[in-house]
This record gives sequence, structure tokens and C-alpha cells, in this order.
Amino acid sequence: MFLAVVDCGSFAAAGRRLNRAVSVVSYTIANLEAQLGLTLFERQGTRKPTLTAAGRAVLAEARLLANGVAGLRAKVKGLLEGLESEVDLAVDVMLPGERVGRVLRAFRERFPTVSLRLHVEALGAVAALVLDRKAVVGISGPLVAGVEGVDWVDAGSVVMVPVAAPDHRLARMAAIPPGEGRNHIQLVLSDRSRFTEGRDFAVLSPHSWRLADLSAKHALLREGIGWGNMPLPLVQGDLAAGTLLRLAMPDHPGGIYRFSAIWRRDTPPGPAACWLRDQFVTLGQEDVAKHGLADL
Repeated sequence: MFLAVVDCGSFAAAGRRLNRAVSVVSYTIANLEAQLGLTLFERQGTRKPTLTAAGRAVLAEARLLANGVAGLRAKVKGLLEGLESEVDLAVDVMLPGERVGRVLRAFRERFPTVSLRLHVEALGAVAALVLDRKAVVGISGPLVAGVEGVDWVDAGSVVMVPVAAPDHRLARMAAIPPGEGRNHIQLVLSDRSRFTEGRDFAVLSPHSWRLADLSAKHALLREGIGWGNMPLPLVQGDLAAGTLLRLAMPDHPGGIYRFSAIWRRDTPPGPAACWLRDQFVTLGQEDVAKHGLADL
């Protein structure tokens, strides 16, 4: 009720939200102040209750307590419900396929009765699936910070490198001048989620082609249509075979693309989904940061 008054701005509005009479709200807040031995709201000289200095100090702790209680209730609910019959997992397209296959192969052996639906998405679309309850767990790229209602834990990283076909102009240069990448078409992975609308990530060139599919980007890079950043594990075979070349761009050597395991704060994953999440987190701990490369 204390948090409702703060968020709604008045005792009356808090009462409407909680379906309680204003007198009940007032009595409860007075009771809380008596128990704490503090005055939480200034009630005189203002039409709306205003937090006192003590009230502001208590507010942060109250929110922590509320989140903790909500989390506890959700966890207990998950334990009482037992093992899921189906798990929806969303993974970032940059996550190495070998890692996904390794985890899902072990999942099949450990949970033979649990069906799995896998969604492979780009950028903010993973977080959108989790928030929209279409996936219970997601392995997202570095776009989770600031997304309300989502909890996360680090789940490793992948090295992104700029590449082009051997007959591309950039690949044929003995030394690429700073800023030269801006003069050529850059192939850019994009998505239509609300979290990345109108935002660019590691885009240097004003001449860009936007693609929602990583395999299509890979194919166009091999055709020499443009240059672009790709996860190193995906193009290692091309680099070895010479079908793609890593570009030594002085102003853009590549970077680290970090992953986070995410889930809704109010809907924690069940036993099988927790196991999936923890496997990706554990394997992510084996990733070694590459010196000299910054986060994308």
C-alpha cells in the first residue's frame, strides 16, 4: 500500500488501484509509520502526500522487499507446478550453433518428456519474445540493460569480425585507410522489435543494406556485395578456405558481442527451463575475452 501511494500520487488513487477505501489506505499507512517509528509522508500544506526524507530512504528498501516477495511467490508457484510439458526457448542468432546443439542434445537426454520450441531471432526480438510470454527463457544479445520486468545473468560472448569477399575492394587494399568502410555498402543485421526500432549497432557506413536473416547476410558477403560484421565461429571455415577475408580496418577491428540469459521477473522458469538457462550460462563462462576488442 505504501508503494501504491507513492506510485499513484495520492491515497485516493492508491485506493482505486487496490480496490480499498481511502480510510483503509490512510489507516494502513499510519499503522506502518507507527511500526517503523517514522513519518513517511508530509500531509499538511499540500493536496498530495509528499515523501519525507525518511520516506525516500524507506522507498528503495520497500521496492527491494516487494520484488523479493514477488520473486518468492513466483518460485514457489513454479516448484508446486512441477516439470513443464513444453519449453519455449529464444536464442540470439549470433549464438554459435555448435553451442546451441550441444545444450539441446543434452536437454533431450535429460528431459525426454519435455517438448521444446526454439525461436532464433536477432537483436531485441529475443527480449520481446520473453516479455510477450512467447518464450520463457531467452539468450539475448547486449540489449537487455534497462528493459523493465526482465532479470538476466551473463551467458558468455562471441567475437565479431569485419569480413568481405576476396574480390571486394576493401579486401584487395594493401592497407585500409581509416574511414574507408564508410565508402562501401555495409550489410547490417536488423530486426523489427520495439527495442531496436530506429537504433543502429556497429554501423559505420551510410550506405547500408538491412537484412533480418544472418544466413542471407552471410551469402551476400560471400557474393562480394558488401562488407559486414560476422560472428567469428560462423565464418572460420570461410576464412580458412579464403571465401571470406577478415578486414584489417584500423577504425573498426571488430568487437565483443555479449550474451545474457533472460527471463520475466514475474514468471521465473520451471525446472527444465532453469536447466537450459544454467547450461548456457555455464558454457558462457568458458568464453575468453579477446584483448584489444571493445564491446559492441
